[in-house]
Amino acid sequence: MNFLDKILLEKKEEVRNLKQKFTISLFKNEKYFENKTISLFNALKRNNKISLIAEIKKASPSKGILINNFNHIDIAKSYMSCSVEAISILTDRKFFNGDINYLKDIAQFKTVPLLRKDFIIDEIQIYEAKAFGADAILLIAEILSKNQIQELTSVAHECGLEVLLEFHSPSQLDKIDFNKNKIIGINNRNLESFHTDIKTTIQLTKYLPDDVIKVSESGINTDDDITKLKQANVDAVLIGEHFMKSHNLEKSINDFQKQLYI
Repeated sequence: MNFLDKILLEKKEEVRNLKQKFTISLFKNEKYFENKTISLFNALKRNNKISLIAEIKKASPSKGILINNFNHIDIAKSYMSCSVEAISILTDRKFFNGDINYLKDIAQFKTVPLLRKDFIIDEIQIYEAKAFGADAILLIAEILSKNQIQELTSVAHECGLEVLLEFHSPSQLDKIDFNKNKIIGINNRNLESFHTDIKTTIQLTKYLPDDVIKVSESGINTDDDITKLKQANVDAVLIGEHFMKSHNLEKSINDFQKQLYI
């Protein structure tokens, strides 16, 4: 059993527990459920720069704790003050030390779209995301069938959420309906080995239609990485570990933002 399989086993148990405690109707009664969302698609449309999705990520399975004195609210405020286009929030508790409550806390003062980043395998997780203030969710093609992607995408849209659909290899392309999934992430990290390679984005963008938002995810750290991604015509980058390890978060964001102008 590889590490991804272990994550999915844990996630199935989490979903079972969630269904024992909550129902879809309960989530619909939460205050954020009827709130109007902020469009991730519109936020990431390329103008004169590559858009930045900055991630709140306390830990990772491969690197352990990434940031001491972690405070999700302070990080989110720094991101917003630096005018990032969107914020990704890790909500997986066991493997990434995340928490769904981080989402709700930040939703109280958000000025940009919030992406719930987790291993979503069931519709109840989508209703939970909306109830806690998300504007969009991550779906991972590697762990879902074509039918699951279609069904979960439809549920998200019915809830008023947008979807960032992530894939990692050409073999997953036939699962994607580009008429319904307009924000496509290319994960540079292999979820089985956790090895990252920026070349993954460069190789896979050529398979994507011109009218989708192309997001490069993971392993983006240097000016050279950004130069390569500009050549691949990506619309946005998702960056977490680089910022989480920074000793001066706002300076790190501002320095990185300068490299994103085209």
